[in-house]
Amino acid sequence: MASWSAPSPSLVEYFEGQTSFQCGYCKSNFGSCSHGMWAHSMTVQDYQDLIDRGWRRSGKYVYKPVMNQTCCPQYTIRCHPLQFQPSKSHKKVLKKMLKFLAKGEISKGNCEDEPMDSTMEDAVDGDFALMNKLDIKCDLKTLSSDLKVSIESEEKEKEKSLKKEGSKDLIHPQAIEEKLGSGEPSHSIKVHIGPKPGKGADLSKPPCRKAKEMRKERKRLKLMQQSSAGAFEGFQAQGQPVSLLPKAKSNQPKSLEDLIFESLPEDASHKLEVRVVRSSPPSPQFKATFQESYQVYKRYQMVIHKDPPDKPAVSQFTRFLCNSPLEAEHPANGPECGYGSFHQQYWLDGKIIAVGVIDILPYCVSSVYLYYDPDYSFLSLGVYSALREIAFTRQLHEKTSQLSYYYMGFYIHSCPKMRYKGQYRPSDLLCPETYVWVPIEQCLPSLDNSKYCRFNQDPQAEDEGRSKELDRLRVFHRRSAMPYGVYKNHQEDPSEEAVVLEYANLVGQKCSERMLLFRH
Repeated sequence: MASWSAPSPSLVEYFEGQTSFQCGYCKSNFGSCSHGMWAHSMTVQDYQDLIDRGWRRSGKYVYKPVMNQTCCPQYTIRCHPLQFQPSKSHKKVLKKMLKFLAKGEISKGNCEDEPMDSTMEDAVDGDFALMNKLDIKCDLKTLSSDLKVSIESEEKEKEKSLKKEGSKDLIHPQAIEEKLGSGEPSHSIKVHIGPKPGKGADLSKPPCRKAKEMRKERKRLKLMQQSSAGAFEGFQAQGQPVSLLPKAKSNQPKSLEDLIFESLPEDASHKLEVRVVRSSPPSPQFKATFQESYQVYKRYQMVIHKDPPDKPAVSQFTRFLCNSPLEAEHPANGPECGYGSFHQQYWLDGKIIAVGVIDILPYCVSSVYLYYDPDYSFLSLGVYSALREIAFTRQLHEKTSQLSYYYMGFYIHSCPKMRYKGQYRPSDLLCPETYVWVPIEQCLPSLDNSKYCRFNQDPQAEDEGRSKELDRLRVFHRRSAMPYGVYKNHQEDPSEEAVVLEYANLVGQKCSERMLLFRH
């Protein structure tokens, strides 16, 4: 593999105040309230830290709901794939798929206890309306060029400063080093990893009696990886040499992989493949399948979301589901496919029937959206794709140990049809005030009483990642990167500091020091 160079710092443009628009869940006019910013570019580490503070992206627009004001509070939810065990309804969906592939059997209707098909947000219309309203017209090429020149000049300045101790330049060596901190490879970031499954007294992990089972699953996943040629540009769901996979004992429940990769007869009626292709920057495989993928999206929007034929345009599809601010990163200890944005394509008998849009980040696989051919709704593709993404996260974990979570977007308890995400257990919800993860079982009683809740039960606890040193925030102004402490000496509008402080508190201290805030 070629040597990996560190990515450029994230460049964002924050929009002052709050934006209100029609809620995609309860359809309340101007009831949905959020903060937002346009990400011209973003490192995967910055986005990981942002979603751990309640942010989420829609194309290149990154937004954070105002939880105590929005009509339908949206809590970030993550699943623990390593401890995940499929429920009865999940197993029904997997068996239904296997029967269809093996014999062509088509189930009549879905079971009532199955989660809804679409695994992503219904608030798409709100996102589109907001992005159209913003009408971003920034010259990204100019910004990128200016940013490159600015970083190069900073590096030269750093060299000069190191040679001259006691330099009185505006940007001191220490400040420059801190500003360029995001340029370090992601593998240099220290990650706290809890006790391995079956070891220690970590109650969030399986007890010792399951250590043997976890070892078997790890071995099974390794065998799957070895037997899968072209794992990330043509990863096959079926047709793998299943005889190599150790079968679970009759007295033990089948693992997720056992259920997904169950052997099919040689004369199976259908063949399913799952291919992971990079969408940004677009890979050759993505470009070659773009039109076919778009046609599936168009039919999905028209049939499932009742869009008129002219609404799901190519430009909308590209902006919302193909464009991404995330830079492609390929650190040595990362997954083989690298980090960034991807489309997970489901191919049935040589044609695309569904696409899961995902982001692969340092600590998780983040689900963005799912669209599918409505003719195959009977396969419960929303549920099936979520289970496949959980299995995919487990597979990535084998190579990249810190990548061990599956983020499902937002959990909306006040909207009954969006509660299905809570069925993928064990899972956690993010406290909207202190940004700590709390098991969903502890959160549900509070949510039954109030749609907005602080999950952290410690009344003295605060947001540990909040902005504490505003002067260390990084700004990109007049083609130069500088600390806010330097920039504020030249700002003409005194009220601007309130906007910068609002941004800093929302993104947190770490991101404010790494990301560049664009100022006119």
